[in-house]
Amino acid sequence: MLILRSAALFVLAAILEIGGAWLVWQGVREHRGWMWAAGGVLALGAYGFVATFQPDAHFGRVLAAYGGIFVAGSILWGVVADGYRPDRWDITGALVCLAGMAVIMWAPRGG
Repeated sequence: MLILRSAALFVLAAILEIGGAWLVWQGVREHRGWMWAAGGVLALGAYGFVATFQPDAHFGRVLAAYGGIFVAGSILWGVVADGYRPDRWDITGALVCLAGMAVIMWAPRGG
């Protein structure tokens, strides 16, 4: 059950961080306005709180593991939001990152 909770928190964190960064990008780079950017800033701030709910108490471990989720989530976000077409190397790299994330976060540890 802890793994499911942790995975759900990682997904929520990805939505907030990637979505927040995307909103800032849209607001500034795509000239959609400061309200988009402000929404992005709020989402990015909320992302900072989500990580604190991870069951693991080690900040470095949680953020390092989240890196794998961020990589895969960013590619997925690009597919859904921007019509990005990842190639096999994008997908392979994302899978490698997710495997590394799983090892960092959920490998059995003694003691």
